[in-house]
Amino acid sequence: MNDAAGGNERSDMKKGSDSHGMSRDSDGHRTPGLKRREFLAVGALPLAAALGPANLVAWREAGVTPSPQQPIRVGLIGAGANARAVHIPGFQRIPECQIVAVANRSLESSQRVADEFDIPRAYADWRELLDDDSIDAVCIGTWPYMHRTLTVAALESGKHVLCQARMANTAQEARDMLDASLRHPDLVSQLVPTSMSYRIDNVLKRMISDGFLGEILSVELQRLQTRFPAVGGDLDWRHDTEFSGYNTLNIGASYEAMMRWLGWSNRVMAMSKIHVPYRRNGRGDLSSVGIPDHVDILFELASGAQVHMRASETTGLSTGNQTWIYGSEGTIHVDRRQNVFAGRRGDSELARVPNPREEQAYYRVEEEFINAIRGVEEITMAPFETGVHYMEWTEAVHRSSQTGQAVYLPL
Repeated sequence: MNDAAGGNERSDMKKGSDSHGMSRDSDGHRTPGLKRREFLAVGALPLAAALGPANLVAWREAGVTPSPQQPIRVGLIGAGANARAVHIPGFQRIPECQIVAVANRSLESSQRVADEFDIPRAYADWRELLDDDSIDAVCIGTWPYMHRTLTVAALESGKHVLCQARMANTAQEARDMLDASLRHPDLVSQLVPTSMSYRIDNVLKRMISDGFLGEILSVELQRLQTRFPAVGGDLDWRHDTEFSGYNTLNIGASYEAMMRWLGWSNRVMAMSKIHVPYRRNGRGDLSSVGIPDHVDILFELASGAQVHMRASETTGLSTGNQTWIYGSEGTIHVDRRQNVFAGRRGDSELARVPNPREEQAYYRVEEEFINAIRGVEEITMAPFETGVHYMEWTEAVHRSSQTGQAVYLPL
């Protein structure tokens, strides 16, 4: 979440072990001996997935749209903290939807979730769930390293897909997912979008589209943890490239949110650092960290504006998250509590911008997904095309930090 999947569990069984305190299942996938913890003050679990009421569209022309009386039957693959706190309640609030099956990391954990939420069927393996022809759609709540495998398999099984963010481990995996969705245009493919900016998305988009800033010149995005480095702290799945790929900190979620206000990037430069190179896994052993905990990024938007993003989990007593957007005629500032301030040429200082709650974005990802399957709504947040772009941008950050060179988009 959102780099969104924190706390979720995977659904494979049959495991061995390796020297990193990890285990392997019968397919060779590693399962982490990681300690679960809250990951970064700047990246909470996603709590929403779409902005505002969607426009209704014509029913799909394909003859596969369920009748209004027939509920959409959903299966869950991965039912960790985020699925239990957000997605399951979200689906269960929709009259036209039923959660009918769950496949978690084992039959035992699947059954616990099924018992807790009154889900009829519990599976020991995700393949068994995909073989269930009574299931119309799946919600994938595993870590990114399984997203490509599960998404492609689900689509090939004829099931609609709602996949947790980040989209995948790498840009190529994301492209594979998009290609699979294009091969099945009759199926809905959606990503859970970041929820980090819902409170401010509408007001920022409105001010920018109304020309408040004039020409946008530059942007400062600060996404900082306020705690000191966790030296010898817990090894989180987000610190391991096998499970999280090139998804560094929550930069993908921050960039995805910024895309809503300002559009896409076309050039990236970055420097990164691992300040805490070793952390303790679930057995208490020190394991090496493969993903940076501090990164500085410079990138250019298609409009020509330059953006500086700084993200870190090693900045104790920092001022936390802040956003500054500078234009030729105005400036917008978002503070760490997501209050919006602005001023224009001739003003002596910034003033608080009204942001009524009823005008803010709100939670409805499951509703949008089910409505799209029923043919009464188009996916706007977030289609696979959006995910491919933020994955390419995230990988560009990695490549630039490794080579010291600018990386141009698309890859």
